[in-house]
Amino acid sequence: MILSRTSKYAIRALIYMATQPAGVAILNRSIAKELDVSPTYLAKILQNLCKFDLLDSFRGNQGGFCLRKNGKKINLLQIIIITEGTRIQEECVLGFKECNNDKPCLMHEHWSPILQEITRLLREKTLEDLADELKKGKKLINDYPDSLVSNLNI
Repeated sequence: MILSRTSKYAIRALIYMATQPAGVAILNRSIAKELDVSPTYLAKILQNLCKFDLLDSFRGNQGGFCLRKNGKKINLLQIIIITEGTRIQEECVLGFKECNNDKPCLMHEHWSPILQEITRLLREKTLEDLADELKKGKKLINDYPDSLVSNLNI
């Protein structure tokens, strides 16, 4: 399973937001700077996450984005389904239009259990889990800047 850049940015941004105090709005440009991503592209992603009730957005000087729900209630699979759609769980690993248990491709019996395990893992891991690991100094995503961990004042 290869995630799109959109999914990766969404996950990274939400993990970063989960490390911040609850209810505090964070400017898009601040998140983009911390994650070293395009602020324009990130803004579109964050607006989409607002449409699916994961984030609240606020306009004005004190504006920005904050998590709408507790990080315990948001798992990685939810984020990926919002950004990728359900195709992530349904798409054939070899790209065939029709691939299922009744009409499997050559890789179906090998890939299906792996996909089920990946799906289980993504469903079990919440933003809070990953934010807690990040706060403890464990790097979860290779391209998180070192400044993120050091700025957490732990």
